[in-house]
Amino acid sequence: MIIDCHAHYVPPSLLEAIKANKDRFPSLKLVFEADGNSFGLSFNGGKATRPVAKPLSDTAGRTKWMDEQKIERQVNGGWLDMFGYELPALEGLAWSRMMNEHLAQAAKDNQRIIPLATVPLQDGKLAAEVLREAAKAGFKGAMIGTQPKGVGGVLDDPLLEPFWQAADETGSALFIHPVFESGDNRVHDYGMANAVGRITDTLIAVSRIIYSGHILKYRNAKVIVGIGGAALPFVVGRLRRNWSLDQKLGNPDESLAQMYYDTIVQDPKVLRFLADTVGAGRIMMGSDMPFPIGDLKPMDVVADSGFSASEAASINGGLAQKLFG
Repeated sequence: MIIDCHAHYVPPSLLEAIKANKDRFPSLKLVFEADGNSFGLSFNGGKATRPVAKPLSDTAGRTKWMDEQKIERQVNGGWLDMFGYELPALEGLAWSRMMNEHLAQAAKDNQRIIPLATVPLQDGKLAAEVLREAAKAGFKGAMIGTQPKGVGGVLDDPLLEPFWQAADETGSALFIHPVFESGDNRVHDYGMANAVGRITDTLIAVSRIIYSGHILKYRNAKVIVGIGGAALPFVVGRLRRNWSLDQKLGNPDESLAQMYYDTIVQDPKVLRFLADTVGAGRIMMGSDMPFPIGDLKPMDVVADSGFSASEAASINGGLAQKLFG
């Protein structure tokens, strides 16, 4: 079975529900485009997101693309811009539940979609509650942003311990994904927010939970790092050197060997290096569909990277089938 491990989907029913239920979320503002239909979102008075792009909700176009790429199943989180970590906790709870309800229904309507839940990561106890609810509802895990509580938030925040415990207890997959704002204004030119900002954001977030010990402490949680590990394999020597100076930190080599990675590196030599560093058995084919910065012919880079037939079969779906059921 060919499985795309990394994609994003906003069910059309969710967009309608947001418009119909906006009064339930006093800290949410919808910012409509000139067409009066598409909209971005402002959470708690913050900068509005980009408008929800039409391809995120184009179910027919998604299915056509999957058929063209010979992809049988697709693991879908929501759109990170919409996760609303800046909302007050109880609004965030209701917001996450609403998104999960519509994504779960979309997966029931189209069994080629494997859904990943979202959780109100601004509150560790509520995030744990929603993750457990999602596990009981059939979700195999959650897609989580790098910066809970908005810019500057960290995944090793002590207040998130209940969430990490819940992920460990349920054996959930946790797909760590960069958020709308990387926290570095220098990347807002030349398209660098996508080209570079997503990398540095993820690199910093995951390095923190390596050194904090979360990766090794909560081993039953299946942590997946997008964008081919977001440069972690290329800085492991420096991470290791830093660890050698303070071995109370989490061990970076053991942590990298514990996590999983997608193939979205757009270069066979880089994918080969990732496999040589973490092992081909920790890598899954992914597209970041429908975003142009992703890899919309995701099996090509696997075919061009010199993997054995058994390695390629694992990357193109075998490992994802084990993790996501």
